[in-house]
Amino acid sequence: MAKEQGRKIVAQNRKARHDYHIEDTFEAGMVLQGTEVKALRAGRANLVDGFVDIDHDEVWLHAVHIPEYAQGSWTNHAARRKRKLLLHRAEIDKIATKVSNKGYTIVPLSLYFSDGRAKVEIALAKGKKSYDKRNSLAERQANREKQQALGRQLKGMDQV
Repeated sequence: MAKEQGRKIVAQNRKARHDYHIEDTFEAGMVLQGTEVKALRAGRANLVDGFVDIDHDEVWLHAVHIPEYAQGSWTNHAARRKRKLLLHRAEIDKIATKVSNKGYTIVPLSLYFSDGRAKVEIALAKGKKSYDKRNSLAERQANREKQQALGRQLKGMDQV
């Protein structure tokens, strides 16, 4: 059997980029059970309520929903169990010092397979205020309109 190549995204947390200022991102491996891997390969996961916690110098992923594998038997996993993340000691220490500062949190951004191994991308983030969210939406809308106008101008169409 050929080894998998590349990156296959299973789930993304788009709301996290809307709700938080992303400071730094890290790629972490996950300790999974057999049926969890099969459910992920089927493309089933939900990161929306997920969060990351550091407990006794270990990093844990909480509240991520990986549904039970349909063809699994009594060996199926619990859908919302906490899962250990695999990071280097220096990365854990860096994250722990930042999180101890006020306002920082760790959120999962995406869950994917990289060369056949399940990985999760976590981010060190700071919460946005409601006016920050409105500003980022307005900025994104302005950029979109600017790109559309530039495209119309390059095509030789008249602006309305």
